[in-house]
Amino acid sequence: MCAGLASTALAAPLDLAQAWQAALANDAQLRAARATAQANRERVPQAEAQLKPQVNLNMQRSRNELRSESAGLLGEPVQQHLFYGAGTDSLTLRQPLYRPQLTAQLRQARALAANGDALFEEEQQKLVMRLTQSYLEALQAEEQLRLVGVQRVAYLAQLDAARKGFAGGSGTRTDIDEAQARLDLNTAQELEARQSVDFARRQLAVMVGQPVTELVALDPARLPLAVPEPARLEDWVARAETASPEVRAAAANLQAARHEVERVRAGHLPTLDAVAQLSRSDSDNPTRVDTRYTQKTIGVQLNVPLYQGGLVQSQIRQALADVERYESVLEGLKQDLSSRVHREFRGVTEGIARVRALEQAVRSSEQLALSSRRSQQGGSRTLVDVLNAEQQLGTARRDLAQARFTYLLSIVRLRALAGELTEGSIGEVNRWLVGGAPGLDPPLADARPAAESGLRLRGSEALRR
Repeated sequence: MCAGLASTALAAPLDLAQAWQAALANDAQLRAARATAQANRERVPQAEAQLKPQVNLNMQRSRNELRSESAGLLGEPVQQHLFYGAGTDSLTLRQPLYRPQLTAQLRQARALAANGDALFEEEQQKLVMRLTQSYLEALQAEEQLRLVGVQRVAYLAQLDAARKGFAGGSGTRTDIDEAQARLDLNTAQELEARQSVDFARRQLAVMVGQPVTELVALDPARLPLAVPEPARLEDWVARAETASPEVRAAAANLQAARHEVERVRAGHLPTLDAVAQLSRSDSDNPTRVDTRYTQKTIGVQLNVPLYQGGLVQSQIRQALADVERYESVLEGLKQDLSSRVHREFRGVTEGIARVRALEQAVRSSEQLALSSRRSQQGGSRTLVDVLNAEQQLGTARRDLAQARFTYLLSIVRLRALAGELTEGSIGEVNRWLVGGAPGLDPPLADARPAAESGLRLRGSEALRR
């Protein structure tokens, strides 16, 4: 029973929500962005620590040797050789009172932390888009393979009918050749479709870190064909410029560059610290060995920079150039973002009309294929007309499936550009799928049925005759 349950779990189709959970744990780019964000957050407590009291304890011990020579009362030399120990202990407390550099550095650290968080959110949304695109590409490849299989069944039936008609005297060899040519072309399309399925699955497997054997298919009945809310393009552009992680990351970089200007300009300003010190020394004077001194000091320390060789002015010019660069980057990003929002918004709105038009085209092509088959049976249509109708139906179905996937991907991209693509969006897209997607192999794709080989054999014999 356990083995059966395990095999069933392994054979269960993979949906988008499960793929997202697997990609969260497996994607290397997301892990790197998470670590970068955590590293940037640590800049804030580091900057805050420099504004807090600094306490240092210094202890020093030494062994000294003293040799001295002096003149005695009668002029004779007097030598002295002495060994003694010495030690110094000091406890210093320093509290910055006025440090404009450190204040600007703290604001800069907060801006860099915001930049790291925005970049992490941006990487999350990129992962959602990459995963959704890979998942939909795999579904599209599977749908294409399924449609090729459906066409194959139709072509086999028409080839069988052509050969029977030729054997009965009502058909021609041209009908057989036409049907056989369509079938051979279908075989080549099937091989290409299978390769596309394999490549798409492997690409998705790299992202989720596990083999992908079966996917949950898209349910067209659940796919909403609705204009995005709000319905105005300008509102989506405004949302993107405000909430997009890309814009917020660039804006945080610009803010950090401006704080860098403040920090380097503070190099011309004085600094003021409060200092308290307690020190104790033993035998620190060779003329007074075995003496002890205790000293307590409290006061303020002022440091006024006078001249540093033009270093600060150069740093200011460099920081101002960086500000100009980040301003240009932010402005260019907003312009590019507006263009991308416009493209994806049109992809959604025009995708609705395209999907509906192709749905009508599929219905019309189905009716055409049915009418052509009936007309062929009545003698008013030829086999070529039927094959053309079947091919038109297959093309319409393929275009409809592709339009649905393109429309769905445009929705995901539009939300990502507006900063509204979250883990809940994955669940919403996942509700548009159905469970238990059928196997990929069309009914006659793998087995190359014996009927097909028999048809080819009988056709060859008839042609020779």
